[in-house]
Amino acid sequence: MKRVEELSKEEAATELKHIAEEMAKSDIAYYQDDDPYLTDSQYDSLKTRNQQIEARFPELIRSDSPSHRIGATIKSEFGKVAHRFPMLSLGDVFSIDEVDDFVMTVKRFLNTAENIDFMAEPKIDGLSFSARYEHGRFVQGATRGDGTTGEDITANLKTIRQLPLVIQGNVPDILEIRGEVYMSKADFFALNKKYEAEGKKTFANPRNAAAGSLRQLDSKITAERNLSLFAYTWGEVSQRPWHTQQEFFEYLKKWGFPTNPLNTLCHSLQEIENNFKNLMEKRASLPYDIDGIVYKVNDIALQERLGFLTRTPRWAIAHKFPAEQALTTIKNIRIQVGRTGALTPVADLEPVNVGGVIVSHATLHNEDEIKRKNIRIGDTVVIQRAGDVIPQVVQVITEKRLADSQEFIFPQTCPICGAHAIREEDEAVRRCTGGLTCPAQAIERIIHFVSKDAFDIAGLGEKIVEDFYKENIIKNPAEIFTLEERNHGGEDLFSAGQGLHLERKEGWGKKSVENLFKAINEKRTISLPRFIYALGIRQIGSATALLLAKNYGNFTALQNDMIQKETGKLVSIDGIGASMATDIVEFFQEEHNLKIINDLLQQISIEEYVDTTNYASPLTGKTIVFTGTLEQMTRSEAKAKAQNLGAKVAGSVSKLTDFVIVGADAGSKAKKAQELGITILSEAEFLEMANL
Repeated sequence: MKRVEELSKEEAATELKHIAEEMAKSDIAYYQDDDPYLTDSQYDSLKTRNQQIEARFPELIRSDSPSHRIGATIKSEFGKVAHRFPMLSLGDVFSIDEVDDFVMTVKRFLNTAENIDFMAEPKIDGLSFSARYEHGRFVQGATRGDGTTGEDITANLKTIRQLPLVIQGNVPDILEIRGEVYMSKADFFALNKKYEAEGKKTFANPRNAAAGSLRQLDSKITAERNLSLFAYTWGEVSQRPWHTQQEFFEYLKKWGFPTNPLNTLCHSLQEIENNFKNLMEKRASLPYDIDGIVYKVNDIALQERLGFLTRTPRWAIAHKFPAEQALTTIKNIRIQVGRTGALTPVADLEPVNVGGVIVSHATLHNEDEIKRKNIRIGDTVVIQRAGDVIPQVVQVITEKRLADSQEFIFPQTCPICGAHAIREEDEAVRRCTGGLTCPAQAIERIIHFVSKDAFDIAGLGEKIVEDFYKENIIKNPAEIFTLEERNHGGEDLFSAGQGLHLERKEGWGKKSVENLFKAINEKRTISLPRFIYALGIRQIGSATALLLAKNYGNFTALQNDMIQKETGKLVSIDGIGASMATDIVEFFQEEHNLKIINDLLQQISIEEYVDTTNYASPLTGKTIVFTGTLEQMTRSEAKAKAQNLGAKVAGSVSKLTDFVIVGADAGSKAKKAQELGITILSEAEFLEMANL
């Protein structure tokens, strides 16, 4: 073998190609086939040789170079990556009965009584990733983020040796592979042991360790953390040669991606249940953490028919393992007040370890729940983390109850502002009537406003919001965007003619204040769904906010209708009930809310909602109503198909309706459509128009 300094450029290029291919083949043999064919010294020798050649010929460094696995400092914070197809979350179930309900819902949607095959996949407790390949070469990696936009982690993903940088064989020109990055239990314990010896803070669990490692600005740190991954689905692809989930896994293996060997095809509910019990028994002995099993309809054609809800697919569900439990005592019961005035009881507990997490608080839900379980201060209780996340009290050990124990009396007034707390006849929740004069509601509304699914302003955590409110620095959401101006000597809240000078506050400095202002200014333009959600309207979650954005298009249209109590369009939206519509209208009738909105609009811009999906359909943008019994598909499937083609599906007929699709035994909706002169389509005409 020639010395590096004797190599010609052509010889160097040939050798770099050989080394890249050899090391990639070795990674597959070691990590996937568990059958290494290179010794550690041989592998290290190739790596060293590669580094030496690249140092002499930097212009020859390949995109699949093994040196990319080593890591380098990222020069700036993570860039943003817009997902061509959203990385959606899954709905959760916690019992086999709920799984049965899910299977039956799928069958009803598809109008079939036949058995449907489901792929059962262990749910890895890690961090979701997306890896994009163009012409067989890895070009970009991203986190899930909010499902629509993630962070660019290309350099960090390259350090994980299980991820192929080049795919050989028959590969789509564009291929986006998605999966989960995780840290094995052995690597987690080794990392924590190393950190303990170095006096560094250790990680709480393998998932936190994996997430923290994957989001390092210095990918050399990521490379040192020994991360692993499993691939399990796809995003954007230029062509899809597979027809089932099972077949897709075969392609993944052929292309060199690691897949979980415990993935199992189930042909019946009994097989699903048996597989769940089997994995429950194996869970503790697995080399990685799992927190449940994901069930996916195996047939891709059926997946496409089933489609998606706003944030979750109809064809998949996550069956979570039973929550881990522990015994502790209730030290106190206190009442929290939320942004809508809801009084929520919380138990302060004697800290206890539940599934590796120290728990010191648990929700008690509402006053009915306290009465039903007869929960009292001083009680010994069984607690669990529901879905391994939210701590809750399961039961009271009454035989350990103290002799002087007293029943807990739920307050009739707000513990924060003293206003009367009332409970509506049809509600389980008692609410403070103080409105935004109640500090707790005002603070919670601001916290909601800056939360992840709303404005997502970094640096404005709950504690800082609470401090700023109590110190009269921020009293409502609009004042967030005047903060920088006031800090530099504008409107003063402390002494006449002086600015706020946040940099002088304890725990703050010039750099941290600059970072806060930068984070605020980056959010002066916001999407319509996020803005609607940020307003904190009762009953309006992010899914309903998206629904409103799709149907109104811009904020002015929504606000004008609500101020004038023009609810025709609102109540016709499929998914908006009477109670929800009332809450939306009432929000816009409150002068205080309108003032905050007006003040906000002086500081920010709200983007009009633009559906970026290329529907190319005559139904795009049309409002349609279904009535009667359809023959070719269920009503649910027809609605989903219409929405996938860009239509807005309404629940009632109005002058805003474009088409009414009538099936057998159509009733009053068809009659009203005739009276209003709205176009009526038969099922066959709808299918033809929709090109179905």
